[in-house]
Amino acid sequence: MLFKIALKNLLGAKLRTFLNVFVTAISFFMIIFMTGLYDGMRQHAKQVTIDTEIAGGAYWHPLYDPMEPILFEDSHSTLPQDIRSLVEKNKAVPILVSQAAIYPNGRIMPVIMKGIDPGQNIVNMPTNTLNNNKDINIPVLIGKGMANNAKLNVGDSFTIRWLDSDGTYDADEGTVVHIMDTENFKLDIGHIWIPIKKAQEMLAMKDEVTYVSYAIGEKKVKKSDGWIHRDVNYLIQDIEAAIEADKPSIQIMFTILLSLAAMGIFNAQVLSIFRRGKEIGTLMALGMTRAKVVGLFTLEGGINAILASALTVFPFGIILWWTAKHGVPMPMDYTEMGFMIAKRLMPIYSFGLIITTTILVFSIVIIVSYLPSRRIAKMKPTDALRGKTGI
Repeated sequence: MLFKIALKNLLGAKLRTFLNVFVTAISFFMIIFMTGLYDGMRQHAKQVTIDTEIAGGAYWHPLYDPMEPILFEDSHSTLPQDIRSLVEKNKAVPILVSQAAIYPNGRIMPVIMKGIDPGQNIVNMPTNTLNNNKDINIPVLIGKGMANNAKLNVGDSFTIRWLDSDGTYDADEGTVVHIMDTENFKLDIGHIWIPIKKAQEMLAMKDEVTYVSYAIGEKKVKKSDGWIHRDVNYLIQDIEAAIEADKPSIQIMFTILLSLAAMGIFNAQVLSIFRRGKEIGTLMALGMTRAKVVGLFTLEGGINAILASALTVFPFGIILWWTAKHGVPMPMDYTEMGFMIAKRLMPIYSFGLIITTTILVFSIVIIVSYLPSRRIAKMKPTDALRGKTGI
């Protein structure tokens, strides 16, 4: 009976009910959409990093720190036996890192020069383009962002200067053999890639390596002889930290949306109690207990939440489905700004996200529906019939 009365009251309110339901549905939709967008962003950045850079993990030279270029000249050595076995079995790719400077079009640009095996298939990079360049002194692979910054095209030549292991500066001519379009700015901005054998020859570091990335699924070697093992979680922690740092702004928006929905329902309940004083008094006079009257108004708020959920499914659900399938186009290329964000971001709407959001919205709606309804318990039927609600 309470459900029928509550539903009849809501349908009779028409515009007020629609506005409450609509605002609640928008809050519902925006929380799911923005959280799904962030989950998709995190998953995309993680997947791109794994695909193009770290694969299953890495082994670092004890002195290697990618954030300390000044240590590059000391962070190299021959590989320990167990790690070298992975490389020999084509289950890992060795990389030699050093500082260098290039002189494109008469300008000087400091870069990180990395030597990599052109025939590797561990990380998703077009390193095969470094092969079969016999007429070129130093074949160079660069990213699109680096090419734009240096104003370089395929076939352009420039001087590369480096410091070898003997502390001697040397220079030679490098030629761009390929420009890769990668979403991983850490392989692009400020980097040049050359064959590892050529890098070892240039730096006088025969068979020496800075770090090794191994294939997905490979187990940790038993003896690394001081080389530091870095798993996937460690290597993507900077991405996780960047996304976590931006979460407070989204949480503030969520709070504002939920507050608007809660305020609308709260005000609607207060207004209903004020305007429906005689109805409340009549129900009490006919024998309905105060607890049931309070339950009636609380149930109206719960039905509001159910209607908001239905409105979220259609038409907002169609928007969620379309964005999950086709993605959300980004207004610009964020890779040049140092963000690993796809040009078309695919949100991830997990079952857990939808359930958690549903419980959160329902809980808030029920609470703000119940709070003003508590006043009914203090009302006398005679006062309610006279319209004296005390609200």
